[in-house]
Amino acid sequence: MKILVAHNRYQFAGGEDAVVGDETALLREHGHSVELLEEDNDSIQGLRGALLAAASITYSAGSRNRIRQRIGEFKPEILHIHNWFPRLSPSIILEAAAQGVPVIQTLHNYRMVCANALLFRNGAICTDCLGRPLPIGGALHGCYRGSRAGSAVVTAAYAFHRLFHTWEKVDLFIAVSEFQRSLLLRGGMAAEKIVVKPNFVHDPGMEPRGEREDFALYAGRLFEEKGIRTLLAAWKTGKIPLRLRIYGDGPLAGEVISCAKENSLIEYRGRQPTETIYEEMARARFLVFPSESYETFGKTVIEAYSHGTPVLAADLGNLQELVEAGATGCRFQPGDADSLVTEALRFPRGDLYQQMSRRCRDTYAARYSAGSNYQALMEIYAHALELRRARG
Repeated sequence: MKILVAHNRYQFAGGEDAVVGDETALLREHGHSVELLEEDNDSIQGLRGALLAAASITYSAGSRNRIRQRIGEFKPEILHIHNWFPRLSPSIILEAAAQGVPVIQTLHNYRMVCANALLFRNGAICTDCLGRPLPIGGALHGCYRGSRAGSAVVTAAYAFHRLFHTWEKVDLFIAVSEFQRSLLLRGGMAAEKIVVKPNFVHDPGMEPRGEREDFALYAGRLFEEKGIRTLLAAWKTGKIPLRLRIYGDGPLAGEVISCAKENSLIEYRGRQPTETIYEEMARARFLVFPSESYETFGKTVIEAYSHGTPVLAADLGNLQELVEAGATGCRFQPGDADSLVTEALRFPRGDLYQQMSRRCRDTYAARYSAGSNYQALMEIYAHALELRRARG
């Protein structure tokens, strides 16, 4: 099968960008011909850049010409979009549909129902715009990059595409969790259009280590909604007798560096290759996932599971599906440093820890392996092809 993959990368690489790479590699491993149409956000700087980027989401003749050329040369059977926002624009959907190419879009965030894609505002979860015909709250609060003007453009653009039925030209949307799907439905998306396929990671090919080192691991972007400040506050108490190693980059890197200088238990390792992170996962006592926003998935969690590493996660949204308390880890009250400390101290040692580690590995193999993901993806592609043929 020939698959054209379209993706707009972010300035700070995260799980979404990694998923695109993993899924593309998986398809090629199974003999499919895959081409990648990529764009990036590096040129979006300051208010002017945000406004120009926001404006392009209504229509981009340049993007439409690019994909027209790719379709003509490559002749794909499927267009699989991971993220078109903002520089690729929905014009790629229009062109693919016009040429009869089935369109699938994986929804890695909440952009379809929220101006900032996070359902997060002023340090807290926000669902004010869900289900509103014209969700003007995002514009009033400047939810897109802190700009009311940019947010107004984004809100208007999405309203435009709903009015002119652009999203109906997408054959299937892929949600990465049942929790995400439930919120998209609350936001007004059509139930028959949304299928659920979780993310996956390749098997690291090693048995979980019996002996673990006395450190906890955080690996991810350093953003407010990721719960970084709560994580640091918990370790500042001095009550957790483990080192905390933090890998990643983002706007809060300065705060992490400052805390690491003041507290010998906190180590900041910056942004490192995936191989390095995986080596650390295999040694860590547990992974900490302290997110304070509605994660669509939480790829780092299943990466930890693949190494038999339990997870200490916020008791919130999809993490309630991913982390089984007492079996594959522990859950704490989001945003509560004291609760994080309490649950961190609950992690067992000895035989009980080995049982938890084995449960993590078994959960990964059963639900989040490459094999199960490939089969699900092929079923989705076949369904999209059937839908397109039925419409003629």
